[in-house]
Amino acid sequence: MCLGGSDEEELNASRNREIDKMIRADERKMSKEIKLLLLGAGESGKSTILKQMRLLYASGFSKNEREDYRCIIFSNILNAFKILVDAMDQLEIQFENEENGEYLPLIALDRGLDNGEKFPIEYLKPFKSMWVDPGLRVAVEKGNEFALHDNLSYFFQDIDRLFDRSYVPNDQDILRCRLKTTGITETVFELGFLTYRMFDVGGQRSERKKWIHCFENVNCLMFLVAISGYDQCLVEDKDGNQMQEALMLFESIANSQWFSRSALILFLNKIDLFKKKLVSSPIPQYFPDFVGDHTNPKLAGKFFQAKFKGLNRNPAKDIYTHFTNATDTNLLKITMGSVRDMIIQRNLHELIL
Repeated sequence: MCLGGSDEEELNASRNREIDKMIRADERKMSKEIKLLLLGAGESGKSTILKQMRLLYASGFSKNEREDYRCIIFSNILNAFKILVDAMDQLEIQFENEENGEYLPLIALDRGLDNGEKFPIEYLKPFKSMWVDPGLRVAVEKGNEFALHDNLSYFFQDIDRLFDRSYVPNDQDILRCRLKTTGITETVFELGFLTYRMFDVGGQRSERKKWIHCFENVNCLMFLVAISGYDQCLVEDKDGNQMQEALMLFESIANSQWFSRSALILFLNKIDLFKKKLVSSPIPQYFPDFVGDHTNPKLAGKFFQAKFKGLNRNPAKDIYTHFTNATDTNLLKITMGSVRDMIIQRNLHELIL
């Protein structure tokens, strides 16, 4: 059957109206979708933020995922002891209790856990005995010199709980454990009437070349810095400094053409660890330009805040700063509320279309 000219025109017009309707629907959907990109050097706490978003605004972690984290936690502890033993050897530190030396072959094993497997009980006594040894404690105090993870003290607060046969990692255990991020991880959650797509990318130098895939149409850039890392070396470069690395990276990000229209939020993270170490690890030893009482957390925090904000060469670009502790769920919830309000105000003219 052939269509007349007017019928064909009406059909084409109807198709065009349907296409226009679909486009407007997609535009409305996109206007309610916020794309967040988490950036920062390694060990800054990006993955912890992502976990918190799942706990606060998504479905949390399943039973199977918690089983996976049990394996990661054991690996964290065992690898930390390997690092400490190696450091003791390099620093020529001896165990005060000579019996602890007998545990070294067990620590040296490449021991992992299978899914559903409990912590191997044969490690409990060696872990507890070595942890309280004065020689190993000296190495722990020098952990900033060889990139020792900051979660070991947390797990040893209640190490017997982890070796219990019924142990399942709780939320705080999951937040504290560490797993190197490779590639790009996405978490989607809803907050108010907006949908957030949050991306976590690898922070180590070898991972940064992959960030380019996330750059398009980013509404908000969240740059994380471990403010406690002012005295710590890099995981991939023992001669590098975490804070100096973060400053160098922030300068390139803040002034990048890719982010010229993106909101920039600076998270000075791990503020709890920062406050604890100010007395024992003087800032001027690592940043000679610091002036004033280096044990004053407020003064010290403002010093590093000014350093980062001073790297921004665009006077029209606002940098929103928050001092955070990514493992503190309540504090992060308040912080994310502020971030949400800022994003809504900044993009209001787009969101009401």
